[in-house]
Amino acid sequence: MTSGYWKRWAAAVSFVAAVSGCGAEKGEKVTKNLLARGGKLFSVHCVGCHPAGENRIYPQKSLHAVDLRANGITTADDIVAVIRNPGRGMKKFDKSTLPDADARAIAQYILATF
Repeated sequence: MTSGYWKRWAAAVSFVAAVSGCGAEKGEKVTKNLLARGGKLFSVHCVGCHPAGENRIYPQKSLHAVDLRANGITTADDIVAVIRNPGRGMKKFDKSTLPDADARAIAQYILATF
C-alpha cells in the first residue's frame, strides 16, 4: 500500500475519533478500535478488488463517497446489504463467512476512509 493510503486512513481514524460517532447508525458509536478492526478486515476481504477504495471490475462503483451516494449507498446498513447480496462481479459474504459485527466494521471503515 502507498504511504498516501495510510495517511488518509490515519486522518479518517483521527477525525472519527474526534467526533466520536458522527456518521454512525442510530445507537452505534464509531470508535478508533472499530475503524482499526474494519481496516484490517477490509485488507483481508476487500482490498483485492477495491484497492484504495477503487473498483477493479466496475470503476463507476468505487467505494468513494461520491460514487456510493450516486449508487444510493449512504449508510453502513446500505454497505452491509451489498456485502450480503452484491450485484454482478462481487463475491457474496454470508454471515458464516463474515459475521454481522465484522461486516459493520468494514462498512464504517469504508464510510470513514473513502
